Amino acid sequence: MTMPMPASGWDTAGAVLLVLWAVAMWTAVGVLALANRRPVRRWVYRGSVAVIGLGVLGQLGHVQEHVAQAGYWLGHPNSPAWMTPWGAGLAAGLQQVLPGRPTFGMELLHLTGNFLFLAGLAGVMVITRHAARTRTRRWAKMGVWMQGLHGLEHLVLTLSIGFGAPRAIGLSTFFGLVDPGPGLTTYRVWWHFVANVVGSIIFGLALYHLWRERREVRATFVLRPLPAVTGRAA
Repeated sequence: MTMPMPASGWDTAGAVLLVLWAVAMWTAVGVLALANRRPVRRWVYRGSVAVIGLGVLGQLGHVQEHVAQAGYWLGHPNSPAWMTPWGAGLAAGLQQVLPGRPTFGMELLHLTGNFLFLAGLAGVMVITRHAARTRTRRWAKMGVWMQGLHGLEHLVLTLSIGFGAPRAIGLSTFFGLVDPGPGLTTYRVWWHFVANVVGSIIFGLALYHLWRERREVRATFVLRPLPAVTGRAA
């Protein structure tokens, strides 16, 4: 991957806001999941919808970066991997966390993007907790497993650079055993492109079924009146 450019004030602000966005989403997921274990609370439904919507926005921004990288590769297969200007700017802002670790900002950017995506899928799991037999939940569970593994890959890549490895170590980099060059770039660009496109399709199918099953899902958040007691007490 290409080295990030020097960070501007806007780059720093954008990086801080991106991290806060991810932290806020996972805080919300934790609160909603905990509240959903207790008697029905309607605000959990609305909160889960908000988390899902923010997850969609986050993944749209994330996946377009991978689509752009794959598109650039098609025209420049022997060049170093490319990042969009906004992606490069955010990476530069995040790079300030560890300025002495080249590519750390880029790795942290993609890790954060994957966490936003995973939070959106987790929101679908929360909203369908009491609708376990729906297709929505089955697709969301599949997405959480796949995206969880993908997020773990990005966590390993980020930590390897953060702890001083000369190259990121993970499945998408041949565990750092292959020297940088067109071969490694091609493998990594298309590895993450495929993972994100497949994950986005699964997320989209979960949302499609959530829309179709919205009445069934919403009904699980409606308080039902207790049955009337008939007869006299003994």
